[in-house]
Amino acid sequence: MIERRQSRKIRVGAVEVGGDAPITVQSMTNTLTADANATIGQVRALEEAGADIVRVSCPDEDSTRAFRDIVRAAKVPLVADIHFHYRRAIEAAQAGAACLRINPGNIGSHDRVREVVQAARDHGCSIRIGVNAGSLERELLERYGEPCPEAMVESALNHARILQDLDFHEFKISVKASDAFLTVAAYQQLAEAIDCPLHLGVTEAGALRTGTVKSSIGMGSLLWAGIGDTIRVSLAADPVEEVKVGFDILKSLGLRHRGVNIIACPSCARQGFNVIETVTALEERLAHISTPLSLSIIGCVVNGPGEALMTDVGFTGGGKGSGMIYVSGKPDHKQDNEGMIEHIVSLVEARAAAIQAEAAAEAGAVAAQ
Repeated sequence: MIERRQSRKIRVGAVEVGGDAPITVQSMTNTLTADANATIGQVRALEEAGADIVRVSCPDEDSTRAFRDIVRAAKVPLVADIHFHYRRAIEAAQAGAACLRINPGNIGSHDRVREVVQAARDHGCSIRIGVNAGSLERELLERYGEPCPEAMVESALNHARILQDLDFHEFKISVKASDAFLTVAAYQQLAEAIDCPLHLGVTEAGALRTGTVKSSIGMGSLLWAGIGDTIRVSLAADPVEEVKVGFDILKSLGLRHRGVNIIACPSCARQGFNVIETVTALEERLAHISTPLSLSIIGCVVNGPGEALMTDVGFTGGGKGSGMIYVSGKPDHKQDNEGMIEHIVSLVEARAAAIQAEAAAEAGAVAAQ
């Protein structure tokens, strides 16, 4: 079992980050923020995918002006992403940002940072100190010669000290690089040096497949060691995919569960049905379910019965165009291959509804006490 690093807890709007709070999953919009309708549409898509927090870039006054409408429409807390101009941070705080993401390498002087901190305090915002290997302060690069874990951690701690000196402690920190090894080393050092929540990410990780692999290696190593309180998978892909991958990483480590976890064999000549096509179809058909449950789809009886013992619903391929349906780990009835997708979808939906009903009943009983 993973033992998480004990960080202090902060709030990003209504969402708790750090401490004993669940590890949150973030993504970021890539629409023009000034186009409020387009950005609201993308925020809603991310909400439906399960995002706990969404970041929105605010590069100019038109963006911070539109940001107020976006905040009003959002169901999740929004982080205003700020670079270069401290006034945008102040405007975003006034517009309702739940958190301000600033980069100590490009936000400006300490006096300007102080003004941003005051705006955050006045409007109930938390702050994310976002250190990137690609935008470290010139003085640190000259001293260390190149981006390295020590330079990234020093940058983060220097900026944290400014906030702490101003008696502002509602902050989290990220130290990201596009190199997974550099990222992991920086977070490991930072985790030893400060108790604030850590926002994990391998920045600019790449396209969907390569970025997923790189992010899984980097963030997975840290999460396995108990480091990390919120994550963002940075992909050159639809932001919704970032949320899906983020939850898959957490599910794989047993740290958080959302939606249907499909256990499937890679298929071989023994398969009693087309496993790959079936799993692809089921992933699409079951994407709307947020209730955590497990489904095993195994092509033959070599591993099928064993895997089904540990899942809520299972299907194991057999002979003569049919297979066995398992419910709660036990063989329940046979099902022909032709109608199995529809049948499995109906079983999973019914199981999800039953779990929700049980949870609602338990919550009602607790409330009545």
